[in-house]
Amino acid sequence: MLPVILLAAYLLHFTMLGLEPYDRAVWWAENIPIVLIVLTLVLTHRYYRFSNTAYLLMACLVFLHTIGGHYTFERVPFDIFTGFFDLERNHFDRLAHFSVGFYAYAAAELMLARRMVTSRIVLFAFPLTIIIAVAGSYEIFEWLYAVNADGRSGHFVLGSQGDQWDAQKDILADTLGALASLTLFYFVNREQLRQLDRA
Repeated sequence: MLPVILLAAYLLHFTMLGLEPYDRAVWWAENIPIVLIVLTLVLTHRYYRFSNTAYLLMACLVFLHTIGGHYTFERVPFDIFTGFFDLERNHFDRLAHFSVGFYAYAAAELMLARRMVTSRIVLFAFPLTIIIAVAGSYEIFEWLYAVNADGRSGHFVLGSQGDQWDAQKDILADTLGALASLTLFYFVNREQLRQLDRA
């Protein structure tokens, strides 16, 4: 039931934020990867159903990224957070990158449920390295888009806001999100992990 509710909420969210975005080219660039993620989850649902926890965690990126596509990440109204911590830039993009790491939870859950591994080290290390690899690949995609798109759209998709280390910090945020979600995974699935050890 929860996946259906999340999908309906996303469709409404996507439709509303698709109306008059700040920059239509940016909106497409930011939303196409998210639409592909949602389609993949919908199409694979009949073959494997993740836990409600995994779906909730995966939904974080979907909703945050859709908001970023509407405003552009550096223009998302995030002033309360920025002002509270006296920050020089809008860190909404870092929050979205942190939520990318939440997909490590679903990856570990799938690997454990399907008994794809017999080692806890691999069970936790593989999703973590996948997130890092995806994070690095996405930064390359952003860079290529910025180089090849018109200056305005490329600037907004890249979203570095003048930080020369933006890509590295984004990858770090992805990695920290993965570590946080894998820590949660450990505590939620301790009994199954003990069974894995006995297998």
